[in-house]
Amino acid sequence: MDLGVRWKLHGDGRTPAPGAVVRPDERLSWPRTVGLGAQHVVAMFGASFVAPVLMGLDPNLAIMMSGVATVIFLLATRGRVPSYLGCSLSFVGVAAVIRAQGGTSATVTGAVLVVGAVLFLVGLAVQRFGARIIHAAMPPIVTGAVVMLIGFNLAPVTASTYWPQDQWTALLVMLFTGLAVVCLRGFWSRIAIFLGLVFGYGISWAFDRIFGKIHSVSPSGKVTDHWRLDLSAVSHADWIGLPHLHGPSFQWSAVLVALPVVIALVAENAGHVKAVGEMTGDPLDDKLGTAISADGVASVLSTAVGGPPNTTYSENIGVMAATRVYSTAAYWAAAGFALLFGVCPKFGAVVAAIPGGVLGGITVILYGMIGLLGAQIWINAKVDLRNPLNLVPAAAGIIIGVGNVSMKFTDTFSLSGIALGTLVVITGYHALRAFAPPHLKTQEPLLDEGTSTYDTEAEAENGSPAGTRAPHAKS
Repeated sequence: MDLGVRWKLHGDGRTPAPGAVVRPDERLSWPRTVGLGAQHVVAMFGASFVAPVLMGLDPNLAIMMSGVATVIFLLATRGRVPSYLGCSLSFVGVAAVIRAQGGTSATVTGAVLVVGAVLFLVGLAVQRFGARIIHAAMPPIVTGAVVMLIGFNLAPVTASTYWPQDQWTALLVMLFTGLAVVCLRGFWSRIAIFLGLVFGYGISWAFDRIFGKIHSVSPSGKVTDHWRLDLSAVSHADWIGLPHLHGPSFQWSAVLVALPVVIALVAENAGHVKAVGEMTGDPLDDKLGTAISADGVASVLSTAVGGPPNTTYSENIGVMAATRVYSTAAYWAAAGFALLFGVCPKFGAVVAAIPGGVLGGITVILYGMIGLLGAQIWINAKVDLRNPLNLVPAAAGIIIGVGNVSMKFTDTFSLSGIALGTLVVITGYHALRAFAPPHLKTQEPLLDEGTSTYDTEAEAENGSPAGTRAPHAKS
């Protein structure tokens, strides 16, 4: 059985030939391949470490399971789809809602485990019936609206939890990260979130030395005098040790909140597979179902031991586009690095010490990017918002999701926010479509045509348009 773990040496093993790319089944010399693997790890650091911290989960376990998830994905796709799987930011809002309802980390991971299982089943359905089954249930107007409300539902988390802890640090981190995203080029722009975190650490440390303790809301929720950057836990952490594991707990209310994220994950995977196929010149439509299923299996395995869910990372596509190296050998190296970082508790303690003000500045941009990815889906699919069939369900669902509108059905069961908004978008669209006049039922592009494109040298030479995709969960 071909598992995609054999690679031919590309050229002299040093750099791609002019105009050529290193294909997934090729590799450069092993030292260069290992170096590229380290580069991929750095590219995913920002989002992949921020996400578990925001979800209240162990960052060490998150990075270790991202390595495991990447291995599962590479084996499942037989090495044809180069990708790194990191913690999905799409679940951050879900985790916040579940915890606000009194849920624990086990409740969060239990709800997300169900989402991973559903994602696996969706992948099997795509393998059996093709991507048209996705389009039938989730056309671009629905997908974009759900992704948008998931992102914008997070706004109160930044406004009430992170920003008040240190508003001036948050402001500076926001400005620095924005400048990094816009002004830096190539690889450096792809790790703008990571650079923002490093800048935030430095600013917090400097402010502590200059101004002393800050009087504000602490991470525990109490207004006290406290240091912005508290590294006391780092000195007590071991250099080597396994992360903390815990089992999932299942509650229907939490599961219903989490299920809408399936739509975002399907969109992310579809866009990723399409983009990689365009860059490598290898049509990967036949691997879309496999990729979705592999992501589902990886998320189930991760959440079963207490880790976060995973998704394909656009940051790493940026690294491939910049280096023209699509070798899956580099991703095997990246997975190895992730496993090593995962068994270093001291490293996890440094990540867990990210100051609240720093997270405030980062999440202002990050959450907005997640939401605006929904708008990008609409733009790329040429969704006509002048059509009331598209406008009405999207408008209603987004307001419900962003405003956290609630509907109480019984004393023990209610729907609100993300879950209710998604239900309104999906059922509203299909119900209105059943009664709409024929001239409103316009044909829309298939979801598997992708949610984004990426700059390549070939596109630049041919003068064809290319777009960019904002970082996700995310993923």
